Order: sequence, then structure tokens, then C-alpha cells
Amino acid sequence: MAKYDKADLERRMKGAVEALKSDLQGLRTGRANVHLLDPVTVEVYGAQMPLNQVATVTAPEPRLLSVQVWDRTNVGPVEKAIRSAGLGLNPINDGQLLRLPIPDLTEERRKELAKLSHQYAEKARVAIRNVRRDGMDALKQDEKKHEMSEDERKRGETEVQKLTDEYIKAADEAAAHKEKEILGQ
Repeated sequence: MAKYDKADLERRMKGAVEALKSDLQGLRTGRANVHLLDPVTVEVYGAQMPLNQVATVTAPEPRLLSVQVWDRTNVGPVEKAIRSAGLGLNPINDGQLLRLPIPDLTEERRKELAKLSHQYAEKARVAIRNVRRDGMDALKQDEKKHEMSEDERKRGETEVQKLTDEYIKAADEAAAHKEKEILGQ
């Protein structure tokens, strides 16, 4: 089993929180956000490519996104990909520029998005707890191999628990902030 490494555990917990923040950025709040289109992939040149590799996404107004497609032949596939991404956006084709007005969110949709942010947060908490379990297991293994004393193991477990609490709190705060943004327009 792996030797106890606090820095590695912290890196992995931080990674779970960063992944959560990234997931939350993709949730629509009624305001234009260039990250809203991050999950969109476009079929161009015979391959699936992220939208940001075939176009530039900007937010010129609070309720409008504009997508500047670099190659005129890709405008159709980009428009199709945005429509079918399930984001509830309808592109307005303006030559090589696609304009995406951001519609108001219905109360029902807001509640769905808030529920989704809870699910993302729970996924992050589970990931953090799994890292905690790995850390505790490593500490017990090290004690079994006589590489540390019982007191050192207990100190290590306290450290791991503090890290866990800290990162779960960060995940909860990120989700609460996003939920407030979604519901409290």
C-alpha cells in the first residue's frame, strides 16, 4: 500500500473541488457566461471537437452570447451542436457569427438547476471522502509496517480529517453560491 503523503491527499481533494467548480460553471443562471458552452462538442473535419477549438465565444451583453466561427463551412455544424446540446439556447445565424440570446429561466428550471448543483456537490463530497479513506488506510498500513508509532498515526488521522472538513466546506460553499446565483436572480 502507498505510504501516507499529506501533500498528495490535499492535491486530490483540491482536484475534487476544482472539478465541482468546473461543473457548476456549466449551469445556466440566466446571465451570459462563456463557460456555458464548454460542454458543447462539434462534428467538424470528420471528428468531434470542443466548440472553443472551432470558434470564439464572447459575452458582449449580460443576456447574450456570441459565437464567432473561424471557418465559414463550420457554421452549420456549430449551430446544430449548440441546438442539440440541451442547453435551451437557439442560435441566430448572422453569417459567420451566431448570436445566442439567453432566455429567462422558469421557476421550474431554476429548481432543476439547483437540484443539479446539489448532485454535483454530493459527487465532490464523495470524492473527497474517498481520498480521506485512502489517507486513513495509508496511515494504518504505515503503522502496521512499524514505519510510524500509534501517536503519529493518530496525529496523521487528525490532519486528514481537518483536510477533509476544509475541502468539504469549500465544496458546500461553491454549491451554495451557485444555488443562490440560480435561485436569487
